[in-house]
Amino acid sequence: MNAYLVFPMLAAAGVALVIQNLLMVRITESVSTVIITLVINSAMGLALLLAALLSRNGLAGISETLLAIRPWAVLPGLLGSFFVFAGIMGYQSVGAPATIAVLVASQLTAGLLANAYKTQAPPSALSLLGAVLLIAGAILILRGRA
Repeated sequence: MNAYLVFPMLAAAGVALVIQNLLMVRITESVSTVIITLVINSAMGLALLLAALLSRNGLAGISETLLAIRPWAVLPGLLGSFFVFAGIMGYQSVGAPATIAVLVASQLTAGLLANAYKTQAPPSALSLLGAVLLIAGAILILRGRA
């Protein structure tokens, strides 16, 4: 994959992780235990998580899990898979430091925007300064690759 295409993909993956976490919180808020959220989110660990759910809540836990499934509940798993894919491509194409720098900078930016939206208040000057410094650091890491 072209290295210039990896950076927008990594930025999108950072935003996707914030969305994933927000959706995971939303799922958790609508059920009695985070185990149910993880069952919905994690197809790979489905057998293990169902066993844990059965041991903790019995058949009532399975019933609650099925009732909690909504169409949007599959998005956290999809967003997480995209994050892992982008990270692997980044490590292969541009290396770990550049991959991590872009992921963290984009996650922070999306996190600040999500928090500002949720609280209906703009980020503080110190938060913005921190974000600018983090983004500047990411740029320095990316330029160091050249």
